[in-house]
Amino acid sequence: MKRSQSVAATFELYTDNSDQWRWRLVHNNGNIIADGGEGYASRQKCKQGVESVKQNAPDANVVDAE
Repeated sequence: MKRSQSVAATFELYTDNSDQWRWRLVHNNGNIIADGGEGYASRQKCKQGVESVKQNAPDANVVDAE
């Protein structure tokens, strides 16, 4: 899959071996930056998970969890 050079990363949707939908955020260099950590029963629910991340965490704080 070719990624846009003007955008640093792309959300990819895919199905796993259990036919669950998953997402991952992939940098243009091919490295996986983040993933959803859970499977979704439908592509629509997976896309909703991506949209939730995009809307709810654009300026999320970074903290050390100890």
